[in-house]
Amino acid sequence: MTAPVARPARLAAGFLPEVALVAVLLALPFALPYFGGTFDLANRILDWGLFGLGFDLLFGFTGLLSFGQAAFFGAGGFVASYLLIAPVTDNAVVALAAGTVAAAAFGVVVGYLSLRRAGIYFAMLTLAFGEMFFFLDISPLARWTGGENGLAGVPEPSLGFGIFRIDITDPSGVYWLLVVIFVVGFWLARRIIGSPFGAVLRAIRENAARAAAVGHDVPKYKLTVFVIAAAYAGLAGGLLGLLQGYMPPDAFYLDTSGQLVVQTVIGGAGTLVGPLIGAVVWLDLYTVLQNFAGIGALWKMILGIIFVLLVTVFRHGLCGAAVVLWRRLMAQSLPESGPAVATVEPPRVAAEPRRSSRRPPPAGPVVLATRNLTKRYGGLTAVDDVSFELRQGEIRAVIGPNGAGKSTFFNMLANVIPPSAGVIEFKGDDITGLGATLVCQRGISKSFQINQIFPSLTVRDNLRIPVLARAHGKFHPAMLRAVNRDATVNAGIEAAAASVQLVERLDTPAAELAYGEKRRLEIGLALATRPQVLLLDEPTAGMSPVERVDTVRLLKSIAAGVTIVIVEHDMDVVFGLADRITVLFNGRKIAEDAPDAIQANPDVRAAYLGSQTAHELA
Repeated sequence: MTAPVARPARLAAGFLPEVALVAVLLALPFALPYFGGTFDLANRILDWGLFGLGFDLLFGFTGLLSFGQAAFFGAGGFVASYLLIAPVTDNAVVALAAGTVAAAAFGVVVGYLSLRRAGIYFAMLTLAFGEMFFFLDISPLARWTGGENGLAGVPEPSLGFGIFRIDITDPSGVYWLLVVIFVVGFWLARRIIGSPFGAVLRAIRENAARAAAVGHDVPKYKLTVFVIAAAYAGLAGGLLGLLQGYMPPDAFYLDTSGQLVVQTVIGGAGTLVGPLIGAVVWLDLYTVLQNFAGIGALWKMILGIIFVLLVTVFRHGLCGAAVVLWRRLMAQSLPESGPAVATVEPPRVAAEPRRSSRRPPPAGPVVLATRNLTKRYGGLTAVDDVSFELRQGEIRAVIGPNGAGKSTFFNMLANVIPPSAGVIEFKGDDITGLGATLVCQRGISKSFQINQIFPSLTVRDNLRIPVLARAHGKFHPAMLRAVNRDATVNAGIEAAAASVQLVERLDTPAAELAYGEKRRLEIGLALATRPQVLLLDEPTAGMSPVERVDTVRLLKSIAAGVTIVIVEHDMDVVFGLADRITVLFNGRKIAEDAPDAIQANPDVRAAYLGSQTAHELA
């Protein structure tokens, strides 16, 4: 009897942020007179807040810092304003839609060119495109944009809906229009972040290379969110012309992009409501300080000092600080756990040595092979003419002293780096140069020697990323469906967690895991893609003896259904697991055989084992 009630309750809770936002915006007009505010100021705040929603998706949730958002803000504004002034249309809805589409179209071009670079280079490219748009506005396109004079005479908004038409003739009317648009924009942004698409965006922010390695087309995700941010900017730019009856040229200024960044940082990036709160603080200070008697020309310096203080005191912005405080209060309010129970640490035993009774070498088909694989870095040859065949169901170890070329060879198998020469084949198909994403989608997954996880995400959300790639392919633009309602994905997460013994830690942030648990999560990320071939790069690196024993046991259980290639320095692990061993030395393959034969091989003893006896290393 409780089930029919539970769903409406969950639905209501899901809309709680929108309900709270609407309540505040409904009450705001009544509060304006008490702190000297006006509808004009409230309209500007809402417009900048809408502008910031798109930027927060780009910067706060994907980690892409763009200094060129003014280009889309101005483009959307001038297209919408020109259509109303010309007049091509007298319907503000049509003009705003056209401006938004134009900004999004420019976003496709600018994003495609800028996203070829990352970090500071991406930021500088967006800044350069912003300056190009400003030049086009004031010079070559001045006939349509008004140049340095802008576009004056934007008519009052007239909204047409079929046979119905609403004319908005005062700032209070514009305010309610902005309230409707902002709330819808906020709801849409929240749905995007809570969707499978949004989950991948968060992963890209945390570790873009790892998101690509588990099967996601990272450039396509980045371009899509860049275009979405451009569309938000274009809509906000169009509304700017409507709310003040004039489209100013400074919409294209670098200062506009800079203010957007400042407001988002003040309010809190990655919160969605942060840009709106930042706009309240910044625009209020911006207005008050200029009109404050006795300050004169010092208002900009004072504004800068206040910004530095706010960022220093509130490292995650005002909203981010509020979220951190709320979480601490909630943690303190939870009932304390009972007294600690003493535990006895299991005996520290060495990893299982080579088995005296070994299963016969797999006789299945070759699933992964290399032909004359070579990698050169200038005059250095890291891997030299290595041919290699891996059979289905096999556990193959690749060993060699430091500098032997093991990691380079491994990275070429996973297509993390391209070879200089040679061919890589998977199940008979040439996969050379396909890239890590496509190779993972085909069925080859790699764990990394140094943990490459998504630290601020929970274990559940970490495992969700590879499971999404396996379930829906390299690009899944589902933006309106809640990510946690996909039964197939949820089942995959549970299975992956169980396979690496992390079921009880699913809701723990990955950064809080012990080192051994992080190593298991690292393996779990690769395993969650359900690979046919699993490449493990030193899975026991840095582990204690007890953790190493547990990991060896885990790898044996995994090997029951997956073909494995392992690079490992610990000879106990190697001889305890491998069916066959490939030995590299100075980039070349010097031996490949069963463990017993490798131990007795004089070339291996000379190159790798040195003066130590086989017994000492076994």
